Amino acid sequence: MSLNTIIRKAIPAEIETLADIAFVAWERDLLPFLNEAMASRTAEKARLEAAVREGLDRVIVAEVNGVCVGWCQRMRGRAYIPFLFVTPLLQNQGVGSALLRRMESLLELEGHERIQLDTLADNVRAVNFYQHQGYQILALKTEGQPGRDTQTSVRLEKRLSPWHGPIDDIG
Repeated sequence: MSLNTIIRKAIPAEIETLADIAFVAWERDLLPFLNEAMASRTAEKARLEAAVREGLDRVIVAEVNGVCVGWCQRMRGRAYIPFLFVTPLLQNQGVGSALLRRMESLLELEGHERIQLDTLADNVRAVNFYQHQGYQILALKTEGQPGRDTQTSVRLEKRLSPWHGPIDDIG
């Protein structure tokens, strides 16, 4: 199935919608891998809404038929992606790939030579997705208290082809 996907900047009126997309994807794709201490639905919903609100100027949105179906955010001042979410019904339809490619292009235009992101090591689907997009595993990172309540994340990195030179107006 081919989707007519538009990638654009997020707008303030979409904050709640984007947080909802993230929460539904989190529940389906990440919650099964989290231990009890890290699996608070209420805390995660609030965290995701705060992340969207605070980073809205660095969020791009995927829209299909006028409806937001996914989003990607980068950190301020560095080439790191803390969030990439696609509504579960449209996963594996190219939406995540389109968001990732657009974010990579934006970072290349800013002159960044590589981009990094983290995902849970147990989330093999996500790790495979990023590797298929050209990312390589850089490191494993364990979080939490040793011996209990730990989660292992994978840090992935991709080399970019940064733009060096002026960007002329198209005239």
